[in-house]
Order: sequence, then structure tokens, then C-alpha cells
Amino acid sequence: MRLADIARLLDATVEGDPTLEIDDLQPLDEAGPRSLSFVSNQRYLALLKTTRAGAVILGPQAEGPGCAVLRVANPYMAFALALGLFDRPVDPPAGISPAAHVAATAHVGEGARIAPGVVIGEHVTIGARARLHPGVVIYPEATIGDDFLAHANAVVRERVRIGARVTLGPGVVLGGDGFGFLPLPGGGIFKLPQIGTVEVGDDVEIGANTTVDRATIGTTRLANGVKLDNLVMVAHGCRIGEETMLAGQSGLAGSTIIGKRVQFGGQVGAAGHLEIGDDVRVAAKSGIDNDVPPGRVIGGYPEMDIRLWRRIAAAVQKLPELLRRVRRLERALGTETPRAKAGEGD
Repeated sequence: MRLADIARLLDATVEGDPTLEIDDLQPLDEAGPRSLSFVSNQRYLALLKTTRAGAVILGPQAEGPGCAVLRVANPYMAFALALGLFDRPVDPPAGISPAAHVAATAHVGEGARIAPGVVIGEHVTIGARARLHPGVVIYPEATIGDDFLAHANAVVRERVRIGARVTLGPGVVLGGDGFGFLPLPGGGIFKLPQIGTVEVGDDVEIGANTTVDRATIGTTRLANGVKLDNLVMVAHGCRIGEETMLAGQSGLAGSTIIGKRVQFGGQVGAAGHLEIGDDVRVAAKSGIDNDVPPGRVIGGYPEMDIRLWRRIAAAVQKLPELLRRVRRLERALGTETPRAKAGEGD
């Protein structure tokens, strides 16, 4: 695309040659003379001095690197829009492949693209323009809205309900059995039947190999706009509010309730039967074992205010030297414990 055409679509101002041909989008350190790149974070400004990019998307105050510039108010948003211009998704061929199995009682809407190896069970309803890649399995009585996209080997279990414009990554499982087991007094473990379901709202995206378990009774719910990263675990009976985002390897124990616009860093764990309020943000690798009021920013285990957690994390590296100083003071004062005299913990 010509730089001028990209600028028009991004509502950007061109500084440099508007006829420059752009072939792709690349990071600053990998870009070539026909690549477009961007800077939205101050830490990467130094790379502008060495980049070979043909053009760069920059904010109002950033100094140009000597190549062409697309000047915008919000460079990260402009780059996100530019990604859409160069995106080339791979879809199954139009129609239903003869190598797919679609039950006679299933209804698939117009414009479907159903790849070989797909299995659609009895009494399934799927809306218009569905795209199902190889190996997708839809169990009986599932209900799915328009513009559904399921990548290879995703599984939707029986009676799961899915809204419109939902995307499932490879290997996603919606509606698997919850972890319901009862140890018996005399030995053995009794499995509790999981007779509930999963309900997914509109505009939800679920990353590769993420699992959302069906409720024991009732419904596990993902509200409109929820985004789950790869390898996220949502246990039975959880409820996740609108536009909440959970990063990779996060896990929710059963019956956790999460509000709207909550953000988890990677590997955050939440104990079951607790409530996390709207607009809460949680630092990576934190553990939550209590209710969290709305609007808090927390980290660590047990969870605490992020400012306190940062102070504690910084202090941990100083503990060995602090211990040595305490021992020297104890020796000077004659208050050293027997264990310290023996050198334990040095």
C-alpha cells in the first residue's frame, strides 16, 4: 500500500514521501526500507536512531528518525488499525466439507465455512458466517451465534450457549466437567455429576488451550467482551464480568465472581468462592484468597496494595545483607542466639 493510502485510513499526517510503497509491518529492529513500524513506548525511542524502516508511526511529540513519518495522536491505536490493513487470515474453503460430519438435526446458518474433520452433533444451532477449522467438535444441543470462529481442535460441549462474534483458539474446551469430587470416609472418591452449563456472551475471545468448566448446577458465565489468554483455567460456577481480561496461565477456582473491566497479569490465581470488584488490576503471579473491593490495584501473596507489594519485592533482595548486619549487631551487644553462634542461616 502507498503511505498516503495508509495515512488516510489511519487519519494520520504524512511527513515524507506519500508515494512510498509499504509491504509489511515490522518491529523497529527488524524493519526494512519497505516496512512500516511504530513507537508508543518511550523506552524504544533509542531504536529510532538505527532503524531501517521506510516509515514509522509516531505521536505528536516524538522526533522523526530521518525516514517518513505517519504523525498521529495515539500511535499504538494507529498501529492496531494498521495491523488490520495487512492482516491475511486463513479460512476454511466456503461451504461444508464432505469430510465434515453435520448431524441431520443440526442447523448451520448461511455463509458457513466448515473444514474437514469437523463434527457437529444433534440439535446444534450455529448462526451465519461460521468458520470452523479442522477437528472442531460441537456436542449436541449447543447454541452458537453469528460470526463464530473456532480454530483447530476446539471443543464445545453439550448444551453450551455462545453469543455472536466469539473466537475460540486451538484446543479450547468449553463446558468440560468441573472438578467435583467427594472423598468418602471409608476410602474412595465419589464423582459429582456436573449437570450445569457454560454461557458465553458476545465479542468474547478465548486463547489456545484455555478451559472453561461447566457448572455443577447453574451456569458458568463469561459476559460480553471478555478476553481470555492462552492456558487460562476457569472453574465451575465462575462468573466473569464485561470486558475483563485474564492473561496466560491465570486460574480461577470454583464459584469465583469477577466484576467488569478487571485485568489479571500472567499466572494469577484466585481461590474459590470469593468476589473481585469492578476495575481491579492484579500484578502477575499474585495469589488472591480474599474478596477484593472495586478499583484496587494489588499484587503478591497474600494479595496487598501494589505499592506495599513493590516495596516488599524490592526489600527481599536486601534481606541477606540485613541479616548479616543484625548478626554483627547481636554479637557486639552480646545478645546472639545459640543458633546464630552456630552459623545457622548464614
